[in-house]
Amino acid sequence: MAAGTTRDQITAAADRLFYERGFEATSFADIAAAVNLSRGNFYYHFKSKDEILAAVIARRVETTRAALDAWAAAAAGPADGIRSFIGMLVANRAKIMRHGCPVGTLCAELAKLDHAAQGDAAAIFTLFRTWLADRFAALGHGADADALALHALMRSQGIAALATALHDEAFIDREVEALEAWLDDLPQAPARP
Repeated sequence: MAAGTTRDQITAAADRLFYERGFEATSFADIAAAVNLSRGNFYYHFKSKDEILAAVIARRVETTRAALDAWAAAAAGPADGIRSFIGMLVANRAKIMRHGCPVGTLCAELAKLDHAAQGDAAAIFTLFRTWLADRFAALGHGADADALALHALMRSQGIAALATALHDEAFIDREVEALEAWLDDLPQAPARP
């Protein structure tokens, strides 16, 4: 197996385990077992758990950028892009009900640990924030675009947190519908002459 491929497999396994179990609760041995590597071979690719965490965060940043690019490309307009963001709650509802939001739970855990990588993990939220703000600005809400982006992020995180606690699909559906209605009810931008 090529070194790059093994490293990618380790990162993918760590990403899944950090999401399902948490960063602190996942050991080197857990990750090595998930990819069927001996500890010696494992240490060839990653010397520390923090090194694995950095690779997982980089993977999540890359995955987030790819999703945002795909949503932008598929959207008929900025509101459709925002709906794609909102729709991710429904598309990932089973995972969210079991483990929460992968970004939110990692950020919360790293903050509790006062981990040096908490800012790197929070950068994923910044990607969402900037992308959403761009769409709100394109809808004519330039002055309020960042506040609207943060509001959408806040509501999505609240929905994810409560979905994890309540395990209620109907709750997710209701709240996603309410978030979409909020988007639809935003004042329309003035027409340009």
